[in-house]
Amino acid sequence: MDIAIARPEIIIDEQPRQQHRWDIFLQLNFAVPAAVLLVVVLMAIFAPQISPYDPLQTSLTERLQPPAFAGGAHAHVLGTDKLGRDVLSRIIWGSRVSVTVALSVILVTSVIGTALGIVGGYIGGWTDGTLMRVTDISLAFPGILIALLLAVTLGPSLTTVVLAISLLGWAPYARLIRGEVLKLREADFVLQARIMGCSAPRIMRTHIFPNIVNPLLILATLFLGAVILIESALSYLGAGIPPPTPTWGSMVADGRSLIDTAWWISFFPGLAIGMVVLAGNFLGDWLRDRLDPRLRQI
Repeated sequence: MDIAIARPEIIIDEQPRQQHRWDIFLQLNFAVPAAVLLVVVLMAIFAPQISPYDPLQTSLTERLQPPAFAGGAHAHVLGTDKLGRDVLSRIIWGSRVSVTVALSVILVTSVIGTALGIVGGYIGGWTDGTLMRVTDISLAFPGILIALLLAVTLGPSLTTVVLAISLLGWAPYARLIRGEVLKLREADFVLQARIMGCSAPRIMRTHIFPNIVNPLLILATLFLGAVILIESALSYLGAGIPPPTPTWGSMVADGRSLIDTAWWISFFPGLAIGMVVLAGNFLGDWLRDRLDPRLRQI
């Protein structure tokens, strides 16, 4: 009589494998955009050393040369524009304008928005109501039109671009920080500090501000791409940095009339804008997943 021996089934847990794949995705989601932004920052810092040509040097005998991989000369890797200027050199020098404007605007808007958000959220009452109504009005205005109006009124310059973008750029910070402060002002450590006699400025500075750094950092990273996009739009429309200073937006504008015959003039600076904007958004999403305690618990 045959006796059937039951063989235990080997169950392979798929959870560790799926978790490993998710960790790899998160690492790539940080490493790739961080590498793109690092390259842009290094280009901006070391532009005089790594730029193969002077971005303002013209040569009509070498005008409209295609990129090296499209049959052009190897001396100009990304080709030349209608004045014979090297496209790669202008992209490298244009990164200086984008990085300078982005860092300046983020610094100004984050400081103003954070200060107003903390004051309004902690003090409350008519102070909070007044600040939030001003914030709502700022959010209601189309930012690009206000920036265009201010840039045209004051004249195109680096200072004007920073001021034009910062004029309404503080409002998202104020709205976000105010919401975080409304939750923190009723926390136990804030109530204990109030009972111990700490003044309102000290509580806002030493107890509330350190607890809003994470959302502030996330919003600043996400705002990076928006600032560069607005600066490029202003330069494209002729209300940004005046020529002959190379900017990515003005380079795209220079090649729009030649897009069918000299596509590389607009394509490569447009590609640089798109890569930086996407890198800022992806990095902001990664920071949100890492720094938001509510998402870490999911």
